[in-house]
Amino acid sequence: MKPEIVEKRPMNVVEVKEALKKIKKRDEELNFRASRTEEYVNAVAKLKLKEARELVKKLEKLDIPRLKPEYIHKIVDTLPQNEKHLKMILQGYALSVSGENQKKIFAVLKEYL
Repeated sequence: MKPEIVEKRPMNVVEVKEALKKIKKRDEELNFRASRTEEYVNAVAKLKLKEARELVKKLEKLDIPRLKPEYIHKIVDTLPQNEKHLKMILQGYALSVSGENQKKIFAVLKEYL
């Protein structure tokens, strides 16, 4: 049986953690790669699922130009501790976000730090 891609969308590590839980419950065990992924997400996931989804929605509501969902999920994954760290994360993409918009993003992030 060949797996079929049903949907492609960005996920943050908290959502990956939840998806792996569902797969583990359904299949009663995980394959090697999924087990390694589970170890990783358990180590790095900083938020609960509800908090991560809330944060994604709040960041989307800021309606910042060119801030794609994959960038938002990377911000949620890394939870930058200050504006300098946020700027470093965003520099990893072909994206320019104004200083004013970075401040808006960080103001929302402060609630979850």
